[in-house]
Amino acid sequence: MSANSADSPGSPGRVDVVLVKGGRTKIRYAAELLSDDGTRLAVRAPWAGEGVRDFGFVRFEAGDVFTEYYWRDRWYSVKEVRDAAGALKGWYCDITRPAALTGTRLVVEDLDLDLWRSADGTDVRRLDEDEFEESGLRQSDPEAAAAAVAALDALEALAREGGFEALLA
Repeated sequence: MSANSADSPGSPGRVDVVLVKGGRTKIRYAAELLSDDGTRLAVRAPWAGEGVRDFGFVRFEAGDVFTEYYWRDRWYSVKEVRDAAGALKGWYCDITRPAALTGTRLVVEDLDLDLWRSADGTDVRRLDEDEFEESGLRQSDPEAAAAAVAALDALEALAREGGFEALLA
């Protein structure tokens, strides 16, 4: 099977991760495709943002490496964040529609909700719930909104019950 089919697992190599929000490309970056079992894809990429992004509870900066996990059948992605020396900072999770790999493009639609879990598990926080409410998804696509909230709840439960290791193994 090759990465050239939307339905077949991809081979290790380079992919372009395209995060779409509101019908427009929010960010696009090159990543290394580590694995694709037909359901879950794993990619690795350096911090793709410009400069430092300081959330107050974590900083993303040059040298940080993200190992990102996407599913074709789940409404989220989980990103393991490590600093340049390899120390784990934590996990940043995006609530998204299921991912789609077509050729070398991995497209993911961001649904605003996010979750952070620190490396030691003492800080688990839901993020951007206000943006989600303002997005209008509850009115325009109630089923997608319900799936997004359920995904956030499921990730938060995993984060509070010990983390994502089993999910990502």
